[in-house]
Amino acid sequence: MDQLNLHNQQIAGCLRRLFASVYDWLLVLALMMLLSVPFVAVSDTAIAPGNNLYRVGLLLIATIFFSAFWTLGGQTLGMKAWRLQLVTAAGYPVSYRQALLRFACACISALPGGLGFWWLLWDRDRLSWHDRWSGTTIVLLPKKAKASGGRNAP
Repeated sequence: MDQLNLHNQQIAGCLRRLFASVYDWLLVLALMMLLSVPFVAVSDTAIAPGNNLYRVGLLLIATIFFSAFWTLGGQTLGMKAWRLQLVTAAGYPVSYRQALLRFACACISALPGGLGFWWLLWDRDRLSWHDRWSGTTIVLLPKKAKASGGRNAP
């Protein structure tokens, strides 16, 4: 595994994380709606509140979405849009075990009114609870240089 150069990178702030998260959850909700189609088509009514198979399916969609993106490049689609990347505290790519642990811990962080997410506002290292518990952090990637090729190119 190659270590990423974290010397010039800063820990991502709260607003960027929030916007990337909203972007990602819109995608996850769309996938969850697709899962709902067969359940409604089979029963021809609304999905029963106690349908455990449906609940497990919803949880699997979110788990697979985040853990797969985090381990395959360290970025979800929302994180790419906001130039964020998930890495270990030492700057290495995240393992699948760490990604699963991070997702489980993020679920716990969300329970008390999202306090585990908002914690990074007071944390000296700008880490959320699930960052700390999983040994990961989200860094802000530098802007890519624009390719010259317009009228002003030499």
